[in-house]
Amino acid sequence: MADKIKYGICNCYYAKQTTNPTTGAVTFATPVRLPGARSLTLDPEGELTKWYADNVAYWSGEARNGYSGSLELALVPTSFKTDILGFAKDANNVVYEDEGATGSPFALLFQFEGDEKGTRHVVYNCQATRPGMSGNTKEESIEPETESFDIESGTIPVTIGGVEKQIAKSSTDGETTAATYNGWFSEVYVPSGTPAATTQ
Repeated sequence: MADKIKYGICNCYYAKQTTNPTTGAVTFATPVRLPGARSLTLDPEGELTKWYADNVAYWSGEARNGYSGSLELALVPTSFKTDILGFAKDANNVVYEDEGATGSPFALLFQFEGDEKGTRHVVYNCQATRPGMSGNTKEESIEPETESFDIESGTIPVTIGGVEKQIAKSSTDGETTAATYNGWFSEVYVPSGTPAATTQ
């Protein structure tokens, strides 16, 4: 049964993305947990364009350019910094930032809770900025600080039912198979095969 409401982000993971330079095929590493997720905002990028002729809006179309937003965590883990942001660790296990390094694309996996069982999502081809730093003095009570980074996502090429498509995200619904739902965070789901039948 489908959820009627959503609330609360949980089960946040990242999976490093690799593109074969010869074939263009995209693969993903095993997802790694991003603990302490506090909030996530991803807004669609693109705009609706209208073209006028014969004194009317003759044609309109939407340019879809992925998503952009930010993820707030209790702390950004070292694994994300080294796997995705291009940070490194020396022999003394000190993490350092090499200004000449570049980041890696990744898939972001997460879940929004619901009144039934929650909806699981994956957003492909993400790029992340470095998290900022801030801190405040301790007062009568301890208020934990958080860290956040900006995200921009694009698309990946897939073939569905013999048709090449560019997909930006995937998510479960009330009819998603149990095997797919239960294994969502074990590996990055990429649509393939034959599209589901639709009714008119």
